[in-house]
Amino acid sequence: MKKYCAAILMCLPLGAMAYPIDVEKELTGVKLDYTAYDTAYDIGAITLNNYGQVPAACKVTFRNGPEAPRVRRVNVPAGKSVDVTAKFNRQIIKLRIAVNCSPE
Repeated sequence: MKKYCAAILMCLPLGAMAYPIDVEKELTGVKLDYTAYDTAYDIGAITLNNYGQVPAACKVTFRNGPEAPRVRRVNVPAGKSVDVTAKFNRQIIKLRIAVNCSPE
């Protein structure tokens, strides 16, 4: 019976251990989409896709509870995508990402 229970637990998806990610975006004059995902227990990441004809200048802020926010500034060329990551000192329980973009 123990082997049977262990086999069932091994079949559970690994994604069940993922933490929730909240994304707040403020886009001014750009056509931008995002995909947020967890890379590791202490690393958060977001991919910014620019579907417009104008390059975008973005400020991405990662927040994980009491730690200081991690701010990344990136330029996303027209029709391209950019990956942005942040590493924290503690395990992420809930990640909040703020994306502010405007035309270059």
